[in-house]
Amino acid sequence: MYAQLSDPLSGRTLTGVSTRSPGIREGLRSTGGIEGAKRVGIAIAKLAREREIAQVAFNRNGFVYTGRIKALADAAREAGLDF
Repeated sequence: MYAQLSDPLSGRTLTGVSTRSPGIREGLRSTGGIEGAKRVGIAIAKLAREREIAQVAFNRNGFVYTGRIKALADAAREAGLDF
């Protein structure tokens, strides 16, 4: 599971985080579960705040908005990201 912030005008990736990132995967039984998705959501919201980004567009890339996708989005919203 991964999330990234990109600039829509330039197409450049600003930052990203995944369940394989140090600090995220520590203590996870599996990187493919809901807990990992929640951690990614919290981490991407923190990285956005550090770059003074408050509002984003959430592109789920065709994935159904359930399970891990929903967990990531809910965690990012709870951590302060607006979309």
